[in-house]
Amino acid sequence: MKVLLTGGAGFLGSITATALLRAGHVPVVLDSLVSGPREFTRDRIFYEGDVGDRALVRRIIAEHPEIEVTVHMAARTSVPESVGEPGLYYRENVVKTLDLLEELITLDRPRVVFSSSAAVYAPSADEEVTEASPVAPGSPYGRTKLMVEQLLTDLSIATRLRAVILRYFNPVGSDPDLRSGVHAAEPTHVLGQLIRTARGEQEVFTLTGTDYPTRDGTGLRDYVHAWDLARSHVRAVERFDQALDAVGTPSLVINVGTGGGVTVRELHAATERVTGRPIPMREAPARPGDATGAYANVERARELLGWEAELTLDEAIRSSLAWAVRRDDLLGRR
Repeated sequence: MKVLLTGGAGFLGSITATALLRAGHVPVVLDSLVSGPREFTRDRIFYEGDVGDRALVRRIIAEHPEIEVTVHMAARTSVPESVGEPGLYYRENVVKTLDLLEELITLDRPRVVFSSSAAVYAPSADEEVTEASPVAPGSPYGRTKLMVEQLLTDLSIATRLRAVILRYFNPVGSDPDLRSGVHAAEPTHVLGQLIRTARGEQEVFTLTGTDYPTRDGTGLRDYVHAWDLARSHVRAVERFDQALDAVGTPSLVINVGTGGGVTVRELHAATERVTGRPIPMREAPARPGDATGAYANVERARELLGWEAELTLDEAIRSSLAWAVRRDDLLGRR
């Protein structure tokens, strides 16, 4: 089937496009290229523009009437940036998504798979979270994701819109063919910083936050390989109606993770193990908006999507290292 894929030039969007193609589907990519590089749209149906541009969305559907599902991945995603520029995040992530959703309803394209985030969950003494766990996002970024979830829920009750909401945890790794991956020259996420240090691109890795209530005091995350995460979107597209029929509701939330947690200290040790070299580290206070973290209960994904993570953390680290070399060739230094 044809799938409208917003944010398809981004890190996860481009890998999801590859996964859709491998599964026999045709992604139609819509991306503003504010952050995603044009190179990631190579040899794909691509429209450059904004998800809030209703005229452009109408044009895409008119030119590709076979589109059956929209996978909405376009968003601003930096927690620290959202703390400093909350207005930007509410405008880009919430207001423009409402424009997109209303246009899709008007165009009778009511099926939407939304890329949400574990950042919506409330801090908890229980490190494992289910889809029913309390929500209380700790940053403007997380709040925009929860607001869009609420938009989808309310619109699905009031209109023909239907939504499968994927709350995914911490993506790492790259496209298996090294076609795409993290494209920022200086990524802010933890594994990106570890790899930069391992490659000698910076002198030391800064571990932010050492007094969390975890087994070693550092933040805990559920690191899921980006390829596994991309496959979850394919399953959501393919089992869209089946999943919603199984629960009997017009919208549905599904966790996407490995079902296990890794602390930052453990990730540091794993990266040293995979690279075979020591990675200098210094400790620092937690950043604004950072949270203790959690790992996903993934029973619903297994039951409703027939999906579970297959790739290991070591494989994700090796994939990220290989992509770092490939990125320099494909994109050059930015």
